[in-house]
Amino acid sequence: MSNAGSYQYPTMESVIYGKPAAEALREEAERLGAKRVYLIASRTLNTTTDEIEKVRKALGSRHVATFDGIPQHTTREVVVNVARQAKDAKADLVVAIGGGSVVDAAKIVLMCMEHEIFEQDGLDGFETTPERRFGPFRAPKVRMVAIPSTLSGGEYNSGALVTDVRRKLKQIFNHPMMMPLSIILDPAITKYTPEKLWLGSGTRAMDHGIEAICSIRSNVLVNAVCLQGLRYLHDGLLRTKADPSDADARLGCQLGSWLSAFGLQARVPMGASHAIGHVLGGTCDVPHYFCTAVMMPSVLRYNRPATEAAQKSIAAALGAPEQDASEAFAALIAELGLPRRLADVGVAEDRFELIGKNAMLSIFTRANPQPIREPADVVKILKLAA
Repeated sequence: MSNAGSYQYPTMESVIYGKPAAEALREEAERLGAKRVYLIASRTLNTTTDEIEKVRKALGSRHVATFDGIPQHTTREVVVNVARQAKDAKADLVVAIGGGSVVDAAKIVLMCMEHEIFEQDGLDGFETTPERRFGPFRAPKVRMVAIPSTLSGGEYNSGALVTDVRRKLKQIFNHPMMMPLSIILDPAITKYTPEKLWLGSGTRAMDHGIEAICSIRSNVLVNAVCLQGLRYLHDGLLRTKADPSDADARLGCQLGSWLSAFGLQARVPMGASHAIGHVLGGTCDVPHYFCTAVMMPSVLRYNRPATEAAQKSIAAALGAPEQDASEAFAALIAELGLPRRLADVGVAEDRFELIGKNAMLSIFTRANPQPIREPADVVKILKLAA
């Protein structure tokens, strides 16, 4: 246990669960006094289920428009166009209903609306860099509510990942007021999520907890909450794989994602798994929900000299106190049937140098508990995962 630390509360008001999403959102819109609600929704949910229509009906005249075209890796091109539409609709509340890309899009749309950024290059200079934690954004006048359909947990932090496809570069944009005001958890919406996405995003949620527990800036509250989150996710993911209709297990996974994100809520920095994962997605087109599965065991091995005590607690939370944390996590990935190596997701060694170079641009690389000083250090981790 660390003998020193601090905890910073997030700019979020509530997490709501135990109610249907449409009912909970209607009540939130009423509480917030929102009159013009703009929905950014998963296309699958909007076109193949009635879940978004339930939301529209519950909102009634408060609903002004729905957009359902966010790509897997949230892109500059799309978000500036959505921001223009939301601005033209005079939206006073943005609601994200879907996975991590949809949630990230809603976050950055708030800022594009605030600054009237309607062209891709308008985002230049606002990105987070190793020297600048938050971009020079003004606080947005319009805020958001998130209703997640996956477990990636991005709704619990104030950052957004946005890809500039022209440069094949995924960047972080961050401001404390990009955090959703409220998050609504409804297991019923998640039953439409494809199995690999559900399970993979669950491991991505575990990534938040693991890197927070291992962080040099963790604290006793974050550690306790994140460890419980890992337990919820470990058990819930195995249960939902065995029985996808298990609603209690799905809610357990959602609660685990929430708890595992507690470090990010407190602005505890992530490490190499996040830094490399962002590059794998933006540069190599690896689905975000597979990045943790292929990278985390190797990151844990690299970090073990600096995080041995933390990793023992992680292994215990994963139900394998007798194993190294890297072995326990790898065993879970195998049981879930997810890809286990970089080769499984189409990343060969000839990409390692570029991945290492791009990963050095991330704020999380410098925050890794075992120092990463140059691209060659990143390549060492990649070779462990090859």
